[in-house]
Amino acid sequence: MQPKRVRLVVGLGNPGDTYRQTRHNVGFMVLDEVADFCSVALKKSRSFPNLFYGRGTIEGVNTILVKPLAFMNRSGPPVQKISNYYKILCEDVLVIHDDIDLAFGRLKIKKRGGDGGHKGVRSLRQALGGDEFVRLRIGVGRSENEISVTDHVLGRFDPEERKVLEQISTKAREAVVTILCKGTEEGMNRFNDKRILIDS
Repeated sequence: MQPKRVRLVVGLGNPGDTYRQTRHNVGFMVLDEVADFCSVALKKSRSFPNLFYGRGTIEGVNTILVKPLAFMNRSGPPVQKISNYYKILCEDVLVIHDDIDLAFGRLKIKKRGGDGGHKGVRSLRQALGGDEFVRLRIGVGRSENEISVTDHVLGRFDPEERKVLEQISTKAREAVVTILCKGTEEGMNRFNDKRILIDS
């Protein structure tokens, strides 16, 4: 009998209070939203000390939710360890991450591809030995001020952005569930090029 397919959903971010609620941690925020909605408890384990993770089913799909705790640029090795342990194929991995090349609040689902300069995605590609994983990119935009990209993504959302963060997290969670349960193509058709607008 064929073993049941297991999906791995990875939210990217940096651990610790210093980075909480920063743009670079939107992947963590959305993963927490998915975990809460699906009643999956995230915890640490001696087997996987550099992860918060939880197992559950999302509308019948066996799913493992993961937040790497090795900092963004070294996200790959802990994810590789758990994916190897559960024998999860690269194409069964869904990665949620911020993207400065998308306008704030815009979602884009992508199959495969490069890292687009995102060092967390780069670490995953190197560790997993391929780029077949699906990405849910969440737009955080670029700064209108003359600050570095690093300062922008490690900065906190401004007051206007915070007004719609909950809407963005909810829409991203819906995208995750759609990808898992109805497929990547359906997710792309429903959520790509959609944007949460900030009310004036």
